Amino acid sequence: MTTPDDLTQVDLVIARARKAQLAFEAHGSQARYDQAAQAVGWAIMEPARNRSLAELSVQTTGLGNVADKITKNHRKTLGLLRDIADAKTFGVVLDDASTGITEIARPIGVVGAVVPSTNPAATPANNIINALKGGNAIVLSPSPKGIPACALLLGYIYDEFDKLGLDHDLVQMVPAPGSKAKTQRMLETTDLVIVTGSQDNVRRAYTCGTPAIGVGAGNVTVIVDETADLAGAASKITASKTFDNATSCSSENALVVVDAIYDAFISAMAAEGGFLVRDEAPIIAKLWPNGHLNRAVIAQDADVMLEALNMADSVPQGTKFLAVETLGIGPDHPLSGEKLSRIVALYRAKDFADAKAITSRILSHQGAGHSVGLHSTLDARALELGREVPTCRVIVNQAHCFATGGAFNNGLPFSLSMGCGSWGGNSIDGNLNWTHFIQTTKIAREIPAHEPAVEDIFAEYWAAAGK
Repeated sequence: MTTPDDLTQVDLVIARARKAQLAFEAHGSQARYDQAAQAVGWAIMEPARNRSLAELSVQTTGLGNVADKITKNHRKTLGLLRDIADAKTFGVVLDDASTGITEIARPIGVVGAVVPSTNPAATPANNIINALKGGNAIVLSPSPKGIPACALLLGYIYDEFDKLGLDHDLVQMVPAPGSKAKTQRMLETTDLVIVTGSQDNVRRAYTCGTPAIGVGAGNVTVIVDETADLAGAASKITASKTFDNATSCSSENALVVVDAIYDAFISAMAAEGGFLVRDEAPIIAKLWPNGHLNRAVIAQDADVMLEALNMADSVPQGTKFLAVETLGIGPDHPLSGEKLSRIVALYRAKDFADAKAITSRILSHQGAGHSVGLHSTLDARALELGREVPTCRVIVNQAHCFATGGAFNNGLPFSLSMGCGSWGGNSIDGNLNWTHFIQTTKIAREIPAHEPAVEDIFAEYWAAAGK
């Protein structure tokens, strides 16, 4: 039960963060902001600390696996630091004589960030780096199971801060134990709210009265068409689906395979460790007992998942994930939604047009705005998906969970939070990045007037429609 004292503790944390931020900004410089961000990067990337964070994350949340969390902590942070290395977030960032406009970068203030148990180290680090790069302070509200890893990360950050003389109060978390009331207080008293995780938390953020950035639900659907490199597609899908035991919101949840190459793709998938399940009923019964996802299956290693599904003796040795054939889409068909496990729904489409329609139906049920994948040699089909499907990203011929949040071989910003636009009820449609953590002051000077004649504006319209 939350008491007034608990909320007072949150208020004190916010007050300390606000004081630290004002001093950070008053004595700020681009070099200072960059050093602070790099300090956090090294706090999580230093190999021994990275391993400790990964081990504690798996131990306390029961989600994912250590090796992949080490990789995620390293690559996501390294990629982010690459992205922000030359970004200007202090002082004059634009000076345009032709318009008379000068823009000065300014911090937002104190950022409040709600972070999920699926990535209890990588997501906080990403938010902290972006916040400090912009001259902000940040207060985290981790999920209850993510508190130990978040606390350990903060300890490592403070060790690095001490080397630079940085105030610990620039990075804090809501006092443990966590509660909805404490998180709500943080949402209401910070200057910007960033929420990654449950859609309940996202909705609370958007209604808390503080400017908010929340991200939509993931339910990635990937199309494999008749022109695809089937072996390559199967390899990439397997690598993505099994990474960190499918904890990522960018993990494949449905495959839509066109009829012409369906059987060939099943063979290619089997060669990579994907086992075809033709009867969905037993899987649904085990995966959603009492209507809720089975925690013995969620984000577990393949052997643990198969044992929980009573399938350990009925699949080939080396099985890495299950592809379950299904037709249904919608609330009465749980396989069409996010599964957070090494299980993917498998749909057979007549052709690409049918695959596109199935994909749109799945996203309209869950995951609208997030992303879709396409394995094809026809780039026109990617453009077709981009024009017609309710999605903010079309990932082409890539391992989806590695590509969606930025990769070293694509141009998307490194992030663990993907905006889903109006389709997903979000205020952003891109990957959360450093630009969302600053604001600018514009200085406007008088310039020679540029006022067009009415005829200049309406000439073409009058010619077409008349006056």
